Formats: sequence, structure tokens, C-alpha cells
Amino acid sequence: MTAGGYDAVLLAGFGGPEGPDDVMPFLRNVTRGRGIPEERLVEVSHHYQALGGVSPINDQNRALRAALEKALRHRGLDLPVIWGNRNWEPYISDVVADAARDGRRRLLGVATSAYSSYSSCRQYREDFGGALLSTGLVGEVVIDKIRPYFDTAGFIDPFADGTAAAVQHALDDDFDISQIEILFTTHSIPDAMADSSGAACLGDHVPGGAYVTQHMAACAAVAAAVAGRCGATPAWQLVYQSRSGPPSMPWLEPDICDVIEGMGARGYSAAVVVPIGFVSDHVEVVWDLDHEARDAAEAAGVWFERVATPGTDRRFVAGLAALVAERLQGRRPDLTIGPVSLPQRPDFCATGCCVNLRGAKPTTAGQDSARDWEDTDVSAEQLIRSGIPGRLPV
Repeated sequence: MTAGGYDAVLLAGFGGPEGPDDVMPFLRNVTRGRGIPEERLVEVSHHYQALGGVSPINDQNRALRAALEKALRHRGLDLPVIWGNRNWEPYISDVVADAARDGRRRLLGVATSAYSSYSSCRQYREDFGGALLSTGLVGEVVIDKIRPYFDTAGFIDPFADGTAAAVQHALDDDFDISQIEILFTTHSIPDAMADSSGAACLGDHVPGGAYVTQHMAACAAVAAAVAGRCGATPAWQLVYQSRSGPPSMPWLEPDICDVIEGMGARGYSAAVVVPIGFVSDHVEVVWDLDHEARDAAEAAGVWFERVATPGTDRRFVAGLAALVAERLQGRRPDLTIGPVSLPQRPDFCATGCCVNLRGAKPTTAGQDSARDWEDTDVSAEQLIRSGIPGRLPV
């Protein structure tokens, strides 16, 4: 076993179809138990079929797995990186079972999502717990998870570079800085899920919760970097995309296409679109932005450029490797506030963190896998006494 007691990194992804015949089964996996009508799945399937029936996400995660393993070796950590998905092969449960057969009994999870919310953080912990239950490995295999990493320089800097370059392209095309609007975009989620993201004892359960707060802080960090490189910052806002719920359910707004359609009325004629909520250019980036949002811009007569996601950018991969190394070496997050003006989150999930509003499911632990902090009454005072440094929001 390596330092810190871990003997593999588990890269946990969303998954995606690898051929036309996979598309509908994949979409049914994604929406199982959510009551999404079949006709809506057929509609979404057309997005995948237009791209050949193949999602780029699996190849992107294969590349990220190889890059992360290489970055860990560069740090002197001989730690294999295994990869499993929530919704398509290779499934997390199968990968965990294979790891156990190979004698790898303590895994450190890295989710391909940077923020706190049920779907982007806690559900991966449920995936880990479900994998242990379905394989009969409870008590034999332990799976921890690194903290959300929206605030790391490796995540922020690639977005800052791409946004500054896109703003400069608009300026070079004779748009004034006052005519440019930066649209930071992320996946919309139900208002109730957003409001319950984070942990009550950390002061996160406010309108929008940790999900919106973290995105806004990341956006502000990118905007500040743009100001330093371009001499000024265009107007910017956080918008949302890829809504999938029924019209009767409130989801985070405004929708990016609606915002683009109204840009002219607000005095803007150039849109720089930054997919700040995503780590790679998968279907919801390629289709929803490069097709639907771009089409909306063309119809509105708006100049359009979309910034790339971090993907396998060297800095992003190095940042993930640093978080893994932090856990391997048994160190707590330090007091340093990174490029984002929020305290670093603790490495374990406190009581009620990003609750599952449809009902509790078994999860694996965060900082201490011998116990699920979910089931303990952890107060902010106890967090401070336990050695988690930094400011706690009030």
C-alpha cells in the first residue's frame, strides 16, 4: 500500500454511449426512477445521434485517467488510476470488484465534477456505497473521495486563459469592451437541490446553496484574471443550461439561450461563453453550447465564441494530482485561500451535506472511512476542534 493507506485512485465519471445502439439504454440509465417521459428521452437521443451516437466523455476520461496516473508518477507516487462510470460501462461496481480481486482494498475517489451539490458530489458517494453493497464488499473495501476542487488554480487558470483570449478576439474584431458580455454557464439543477447543496453546519444552506455560491466565486476569479490581462472586465453573469425537469418544477435560471436572445436589448453584441461548470467538452457542452447556444447567437446577430473546458490541461491534471497527494500524505487543507475567495472545504462531508431530497441512500465516507459522517451530528464547532482550518461561513 502507498502512503496514506490508499492503493489506487478511482476516477469516477458520468458515462456515455459508445455507439448508436447504446444511446437509449444509456439515457434510461441516467433517468431511471425520475419519471422522465420516453418522448423526452427520444428527443435527447437525437443530440447523441447527431454526433454519431458516441459521447466524447468516455475517451476524455480515458485520457484524463492516463494523464493523472502520469502526473502522480511525476510526484513519485506509484499509484494506479482506475476508471468507472455511474451510467455506462465500465460501471463503478465492476471496476471496484476488479480492484478487490487485484488486492486493491482502499480506493481514493476523484469525481469528474468540481462543485458541491447532490448530483455533482454526494451522488458519487452514493455510487461508491452502492458499488460496495452490490458486490458484497462492505467492510472489505473502503472508498474515500477528495473534496470539491472548483477553487484550485488548476481548474481556474485554464478558464482564465481561454476567457481572456476570447475577449481579446472580440476586441480584435472591433467590438468595444462595453459591447462584450461573458456568459459563464453551468448545468441547471432544481432550485431545491441547489438550496440544499453544501452543509447546514458550514452555513451553506441558503438560497442557491454551495452550488451557486461556489460557481459565483469561480466566475469572479476568472473575471478578475481577465481584467488583469485585458485591462478591463466585460460585464458577466452566471447562466444555466441542459435543464431536464418538468416545467412545473423550479430549476436554476436564466437559460443561456434566453439570455443570448436578449443581449441586443441589453446593449451587448458579443458573447463569450465559458462552460465554468464542466471539466471536459462532453455532449452537454458540444451540443448545448456549440449547436444550440451558437444557433441562438446567430439568430440574434450576436458574435459568439465558446471557451474550452480544462480537459487534460497540464495544470488541471497537476491540481488533481496535488489533491490526491494531499490525502496520501495525510495532510489537512492549509489556511491558504486560493484563486477563489472562499474557504477550502473540508475533506469529509458533514451532516446533511448535499442531501438526497428523494430519500437517503448508503454512502461511503469522506475523511474517515470507518464511519459515515452523514450519520453523525457534526457541528461547526466540532469541525474547528477536529483540525479543519480556515474560515467557516456564517
